[in-house]
Amino acid sequence: MVSNFNNNSFEFKDELPLLPIRDIVVYPFMILPLFVGRESSIAAVEESLAQHERLILLASQKDIQSEKPIPAEIFETGTVAMIMRMRKLPDGRIKILVQGLCKARITQFIANEHEFYHVKLQKIEQSNEYDETMAIALTRTVKEKLEKLIAVSHNLSPDILMVLEDIEDPARLADLVASNLNLRVEEAQKILEQSNPIEKLQVIDDILSRELNILAMQNKMKQHNPFEAATQDPAFKDHFNAMGGNQPQDEFTEIKQKIMNKNLPEEVNQEALKQLSRLERMHAESSESNILRTYLEWVLDLPWTEKSEEITDLVSAKKTLDQDHYDLEIIKERILEFLAVRNLKGGQVKGPILCFAGPPGVGKTSLGKSIAKATGREFVRLSLGGVKDESEIRGHRRTYVGAMPGRFIQAMKQAKTVNPIIMLDEVDKMGADYKGDPSSALLEVLDPEQNNSFRDHYLNLSYDLSNVMFIATANDLHNIPGPLIDRMEVINLSGYTQEEKLAISKKYLVPKQIEENGLNQELIEFSDDAIIDVIKGFTREAGLRNLERQIGALCRKVAKKVAMGMKDKTHLQSKCVSDLLGCPLYTRDEARGNDEIGVVTGLAWTNAGGEVLQVEATKMKGKGLTLTGKLGEVMRESAQTALGHIRSRCEEFGIDHHFFDNHEIHVHLPAGATPKDGPSAGITLATAIVSLLTEAHVSKDIAMTGEITLTGKVLPVGGIKEKALAAMRLGITNIIIPWKNIKDLQEIPDQYKQNINFIPVKNIDEVLELAIVDWDLRSKKRAQKPKKNNTSYPEAA
Repeated sequence: MVSNFNNNSFEFKDELPLLPIRDIVVYPFMILPLFVGRESSIAAVEESLAQHERLILLASQKDIQSEKPIPAEIFETGTVAMIMRMRKLPDGRIKILVQGLCKARITQFIANEHEFYHVKLQKIEQSNEYDETMAIALTRTVKEKLEKLIAVSHNLSPDILMVLEDIEDPARLADLVASNLNLRVEEAQKILEQSNPIEKLQVIDDILSRELNILAMQNKMKQHNPFEAATQDPAFKDHFNAMGGNQPQDEFTEIKQKIMNKNLPEEVNQEALKQLSRLERMHAESSESNILRTYLEWVLDLPWTEKSEEITDLVSAKKTLDQDHYDLEIIKERILEFLAVRNLKGGQVKGPILCFAGPPGVGKTSLGKSIAKATGREFVRLSLGGVKDESEIRGHRRTYVGAMPGRFIQAMKQAKTVNPIIMLDEVDKMGADYKGDPSSALLEVLDPEQNNSFRDHYLNLSYDLSNVMFIATANDLHNIPGPLIDRMEVINLSGYTQEEKLAISKKYLVPKQIEENGLNQELIEFSDDAIIDVIKGFTREAGLRNLERQIGALCRKVAKKVAMGMKDKTHLQSKCVSDLLGCPLYTRDEARGNDEIGVVTGLAWTNAGGEVLQVEATKMKGKGLTLTGKLGEVMRESAQTALGHIRSRCEEFGIDHHFFDNHEIHVHLPAGATPKDGPSAGITLATAIVSLLTEAHVSKDIAMTGEITLTGKVLPVGGIKEKALAAMRLGITNIIIPWKNIKDLQEIPDQYKQNINFIPVKNIDEVLELAIVDWDLRSKKRAQKPKKNNTSYPEAA
């Protein structure tokens, strides 16, 4: 590559680090990449970047085999270059992009402790004293000969001629032609050392004449050897190979054979052959040829018709799912239904698009692997968390430098079959910026009516994704756009109860951690009480990740003792847990000890499961409503709505209208560092405010969840199961839920229903009757209290 950089626009330095280069000579104005592997050379590059304004001297070695060249093995004339970019490679080497600036002669070598040389330099100026007429004649001659050489040789790119049109300086023209000819280092160095442009062009003219004569001699020899000429014909090669000949195939024949053997779709086959034909006509070293080679490699590496043999035995599939996961009957049933339909339709069924939604650590990702094993499909996981570029989905067009296909085409190449399971992990954590919205690009991928002809920008070919089984995972469905959710079948995975965690630990987590820590059943044994102590005292989560870490920590403690010579079996009992893990991290939440005024037990859902919130309200001199506890906009609006409803019914509740003119109400939700938002705290906030203003006590045995409207209606909320779990941890057995959430109770296990009394309500009056102590009695007193009447009537005559 040649630059238009002005070599007089930099400050020449008379001392620079030396970078010896092998098998190449760099000329001024050239831009080229160099791979640097020797430690001394890497040190020279790093010093150039740090102390010498990115300048370095490039000088060729006389002996390319020498690993540590001495001054006598390095040519004295080299090129001062600027390091434009540097990138470290995984194998320890570095890749630099350099730009030649000017020629310089080494006058002194200076050794240093880093085993590379500093060199004293003398700048070599180009001579301007030459016959201009002779220069013009030689320039035209060189261009004509170069054009002839390009026409008969496949080793030079025609792009050189376009660059030469704009170059008038004879010395620069000579350097450009020399850098593109395949010259020996000695010949190239001779041209670099020439300071007279006329002499430099004459050397180039002699080299071009020699190359043309050599090519003419080769053609003449082929004419005298008809068999050799015939074997260069493609038709003869195909015939010779078909007859069982041992003629070695060249690169293009090999690629063409792969295309023919691949059984590609018609459109893909035609495009591959078309691009191969283009590649054959290109110069081997051109950048476009490398792009086409990479493209053809992608086309040939992708699966177009290859399928993995699926498991059709439902009994075997169910056994696999049961072995890998405890409970999760709804999901297992859905997978078996899919396999049953596929068996009945002979495999002609579109892949379902499932979305596992639930808190972290409940087994969403591992469930996808289990489904792949149960169905006999390949499994590929795509992590979409933090993806903001649409090109990650659709790929980059081949016109861009470093273009690649999107993640789905990469996943298909990894799977090597057209019917894998692709898990879209953390689909709710995708973002959008100026590069596009990847969630919108997913709409085509996840639509069974469209993804049979998915078009990646890099391939620019229709690719069939309809046989893929997509499984998405998410923690919070509210962060997923509506059209994307519409394309998926959402299956909710709730958190685990203490009993479920105990069963999963005994069946899966404990055996796994015992094996991973080098132990066996003869060296360690966990009691149920020990596991329960870990669950209660060292974990507080909906999932199982922290529980597995703590079990692993116990195993490591025992493994240390075994490694130090202990041979007796360790029986882990309840009392051993605190000795090995230390003081418990968590203590059991305690319910309120007494009925209180202005304090209500609410229930909330978070990404980590259900939580109990003790909502507190108090009053003081002032005016308005103050909310604290790091609340989101939705929860703040719920509080305003609750207060608005209460103020509209002051007379019914027995509240003085003028109270709000002189008093401020402060509502606080503890754990102020934890963000809280959502619409499920409406009735909790309303009950706290009514209790405060009427000085009525709220029952300590009731928790509640539900949204409130301005007219006092109670609206449904989500996460009923998780909230019920949180109430069970607190020992609360009565939960107020919205009437419309009755349908959600069908999904709650019977063990929950036996321990908890779910009370459905339709409006805030029902909530107050249940939650506030003696609310019925207070209501009767308010009804019997005579109303104030300011109207005056005349006395009777």
